[in-house]
Amino acid sequence: MRAREVNIRMLLQAFTYVRVAAGELRSKMHERFTELAGSESGATAAEYALLVTLIAIAIIGGATLLGNNIDGRLSQTGTVVGP
Repeated sequence: MRAREVNIRMLLQAFTYVRVAAGELRSKMHERFTELAGSESGATAAEYALLVTLIAIAIIGGATLLGNNIDGRLSQTGTVVGP
């Protein structure tokens, strides 16, 4: 019976340790998220990412239009020159 009490006590101590450690981790994560939400660096990074995305879309769109125009001109030239 004594061994069972010791095992239960050890389990309760381990459970308490895990709960305290999880609480500390949660607290640290909350502090970090609050710090990030209040800082300007996260917003600046998001703005740069949006800017880079819009520039990439413009480049892809321009390259597609240019490619289609070149293809049309080459097809037209090929028709005029003949086989």
